[in-house]
Amino acid sequence: MPSNSFHPIELSPVPLHTQIRERLRERILDGSYPAHAQLPAESELGSIFGVSRITVRQALGDLQKEGMIFKVPGKGTFVSKPKAFQELTQLEGFAEAMSRMGYEIYNQVISHRTLPAPAKAAQKLGLAKDQPVCEIKRIRHLNREPLSLEVTYLPEAIGERLRKEDLAGRDIFLILENDYGVALGRADLQIEATLADAALAHALRVTEGSAVLRMERLTHTVCADGTQAPLDFEYLYFRGDAFQYRMQIARRN
Repeated sequence: MPSNSFHPIELSPVPLHTQIRERLRERILDGSYPAHAQLPAESELGSIFGVSRITVRQALGDLQKEGMIFKVPGKGTFVSKPKAFQELTQLEGFAEAMSRMGYEIYNQVISHRTLPAPAKAAQKLGLAKDQPVCEIKRIRHLNREPLSLEVTYLPEAIGERLRKEDLAGRDIFLILENDYGVALGRADLQIEATLADAALAHALRVTEGSAVLRMERLTHTVCADGTQAPLDFEYLYFRGDAFQYRMQIARRN
């Protein structure tokens, strides 16, 4: 990208890092820097704009918080794809949906344990109070940036069986269907906005109190007689600045 393609920094009350952030944003939004394109190094941007690396770093930090860019240690700074989204027209796992759109997915398994079923999970899964369940917590990374925290509750037998599986690289839905022969049916969803507490903020690398999209999802399995029974209950927490759900609905005639 030639340096003269940027609008010059102006003498104005607007802070320098804000001006640089907006110049870079313009080039990202108009396609001059397409998705996954590498931005110039901090030192080069400092020379282009005639400012210090600290000022450039502050501008880049703002863009990274917005999800417009991501950094790869030792390699540089790259343009993110537009805000990720998942259609709610069919039941599918997060990695299944994102990989289809060309995103790089990685799951960090932070815990996998058996415990007495929490009251809400027991009620949703139709289990007796304090009956053992498996709880799996994973941080889902999109283009190497944490995007969501997933807390999954499963019957103990299935959850323990999943310990030997590649939960860092595969969706649980695909393992259940393709490896275990479990037929998945409908899912009941509840979506709301909430604020990140300290633990969630740490997991998603956002500021405490940031907006987060929270979903409860109860997935059913199809039984031999055609009825459906609850199988998998999850809490899904997504960064509000980097993810959205989309759906299309029609008015009944």
